[in-house]
Amino acid sequence: MPSQPASRRTVLCGAALAGAAGLGAAACGPEGSGEKASPTPTAPVDLGPADAVPAGGAKIYCEDRVVVSRTAEDRYTAFSAVCTHRGCVVDAVENGRISCPCHGSVFDARTGKVLQGPAVSPLPSVPVRTKGGKLVAGPDA
Repeated sequence: MPSQPASRRTVLCGAALAGAAGLGAAACGPEGSGEKASPTPTAPVDLGPADAVPAGGAKIYCEDRVVVSRTAEDRYTAFSAVCTHRGCVVDAVENGRISCPCHGSVFDARTGKVLQGPAVSPLPSVPVRTKGGKLVAGPDA
């Protein structure tokens, strides 16, 4: 039985769905070529001026996959910016809450604890210190 050629609309809809599925997988997965990236720095990372993190606030360093909170004038804590649910990088800090864009997990910016799932594990702690007015995160920090 001869098959009928697919309509232009069917082909375009299929291509759009395949592209959207690929984008969704890329947004939620770790970057790289199949190797799982570490959720925390594996070497010390210079994050720049310590005063870039406001007192009582937090800042996401997406490229370095670190979130730094400043709980007092010179007290900093840091966590992985990689969501413990599916490995997406968090994208917002507001009112002391760190949000993941992929599935809606929310974490406490001071402690890294889960405030709202689907994540069930807290964000891993990352050592952080100030050195010469700059923040350094990762091992030996």
